[in-house]
Amino acid sequence: MFIVVKAHPATPHDRVSWYDWSAAAAALGVGLYIAVLYPSLSYSLASLTWDRLVPATLALGLVLEATRRIAGWALMWIALTCILYAKFGWLLPGLLYAKGSSWGRIAVYLYLDSSGILGIPLGVTASIVVAYIFFGQALTAVRGDAFLTGFAMAVMGRYRGGAAKMAVVSSSLYGTVSGSAVANVVVDGAVTIPMMKRSGYPPHLAAAIEAVSSNGGQIMPPVMGAAAFLIAEYLSIPYGQVALDAALPAVLYYLALFVQIDLEAAKLGLTGLPRADLPRLREVMRQGWVFLVPLGVLLYTLMIGDWEAGKAGMLAVGVTLLVGCLQKATRPNWRGVMDAVENTGRTMLDLIAITTLAGIVIGALQLSGLTSKLPIVLTGAAGGNVFLLLVLTAVVSIILGMSLPPTVVYVTLAVLIGPALAQLGIVPLAAHLFLFYFGMLSLITPPDCLATYAAAAIAKADFWKTGWAGMRLGVVAYVVPFVFVFHPALIGLGTPGEILVTMLTASIGVVLLGIGCAGHLFQPLTWSKRAWAWAAAALLMMPPLV
Repeated sequence: MFIVVKAHPATPHDRVSWYDWSAAAAALGVGLYIAVLYPSLSYSLASLTWDRLVPATLALGLVLEATRRIAGWALMWIALTCILYAKFGWLLPGLLYAKGSSWGRIAVYLYLDSSGILGIPLGVTASIVVAYIFFGQALTAVRGDAFLTGFAMAVMGRYRGGAAKMAVVSSSLYGTVSGSAVANVVVDGAVTIPMMKRSGYPPHLAAAIEAVSSNGGQIMPPVMGAAAFLIAEYLSIPYGQVALDAALPAVLYYLALFVQIDLEAAKLGLTGLPRADLPRLREVMRQGWVFLVPLGVLLYTLMIGDWEAGKAGMLAVGVTLLVGCLQKATRPNWRGVMDAVENTGRTMLDLIAITTLAGIVIGALQLSGLTSKLPIVLTGAAGGNVFLLLVLTAVVSIILGMSLPPTVVYVTLAVLIGPALAQLGIVPLAAHLFLFYFGMLSLITPPDCLATYAAAAIAKADFWKTGWAGMRLGVVAYVVPFVFVFHPALIGLGTPGEILVTMLTASIGVVLLGIGCAGHLFQPLTWSKRAWAWAAAALLMMPPLV
């Protein structure tokens, strides 16, 4: 990492400086120290000998510097603040009081304990998430991304607002194998945003559609955002169960987006794309049907075969490269395969730095004792009111998301607030999905929303107009988490009858919610009619009172 990412943007990129080589060697050394000696170290983690203090201190410094290079100063200062809190917590009053630990104890704990750097976030990223990043890169190497885009154009392009609907389908499909909102915007938005603008959508609306569509890729099975794998690990359930139970809320998210896009097209008088500009579905499927095979393998192994998520992902990688060899147009060359490996490694740099830092944050908070006190205090502050606690949690999630990636937000809140939600009787999976949703909503919620920033830059649109439009288009993501907390049938936890009724009523409610937000149905709606639509949507989506 220190060789690839320079210490400062002004640093020459044509050579590697001595201090970058030194940092890389030190990182290799502290990693090998654990890999070789951990079996014996694990029996005496409380020992603070010099041979542990030196690599521990070095490791913390390297993680902080790596994060600074990858993600900027904000994340580094947050982690450093948590470390300082673990040391000087005894200086703070009331709830924030902590006994405090020695510098050596803090360093060794964060370096060697399974609640620190070597915690669940890093473990899941290294053993599971890497497989799905590689899967997405392998699809690109065999031109599977072109198939997804062509399929979306052939299916949706001819309808009114077809360019926007094509963007939604393309981004959601690509999102199922990338799990990154910003990556989706950059990859798909370069094509879809100009196309939407040419078809008549205002720049800010085109950018908002792409940002919201791409952000939905994190919640769309079979491959969701990295935090979804952490949910499975924290709850000790198969990832396939998480993906299956999260499917209906994800469908509702895109249903509301489709409804609003269609009605916006009606308001603007837009038509579909000319047939001459669209690929033929038969031709697209003739060339690209092979890409359905790895997706089918992934679905089978995760949902039916109950494979471990990492093994299922690597099998999907192998099948992708294999089926790509069946046709000359999709056959990967050696350079393409190497590019897929290299791009996977570069993407992993960001994730490894962020999840390692998450381990430092969580470890420092656990060492200080805050993680055991905060749930009790939050439950007391909410007065036992579940809804109030959820609102506070949602606000905290979005605020944290202004400076932290969604994965770090989820991990932090899962440790700090997850127990408080469980104490109030919330179903564990519903509680964790609630945290997951509001962590990823920071990417489209102003003022600091990276997916919206990226889309607005591509569209050359006003950021604030894009941000508010994105919140309106993604409205379901702000509402549905509250619904499935109180009515778990929305995430598949209930009898078949309850789940079916919930699907129907929630779908109708989401359509009405989209109509109210768009303010159009055959003709422009007055505010009173929009209010009726919202009220009807709320009543349909609310859980039964008995």
